[in-house]
Amino acid sequence: EVHLEESGGGLVQPGGSLTLSCAASGFSFSTQSMSWVRQAPGKGPEWIASIHMSGESTVYRDSVKGRFTISRDNAEEMLYLKMNNLQSDDTAVYYCAAGTGSYTFTPPRNYWGQGTPVTVSS
Repeated sequence: EVHLEESGGGLVQPGGSLTLSCAASGFSFSTQSMSWVRQAPGKGPEWIASIHMSGESTVYRDSVKGRFTISRDNAEEMLYLKMNNLQSDDTAVYYCAAGTGSYTFTPPRNYWGQGTPVTVSS
């Protein structure tokens, strides 16, 4: 059974930084591409970034490119999202997810963690 647990969210001022972590268990993490998905209040889920199982290939949605970095540690079965220059539009609950994503689809909901909230406000 896929189990994902996010941490690291919180309140940050505009322009600030946060690093989210996701601990994975219950599946073969090192052979699974992973993604981060977010959901803002009153909006649908939004794919943010995906990383290949090897960690050597990443892809981002345009609005976070250059500000966010997805990474992974296969030995520790951990996924990360480093977020810089956060803006109010980044306010959302952030989920790690097992599988790839894109502008048109996200991994199945049962492959997500419980989420960690990020609030960007002064």
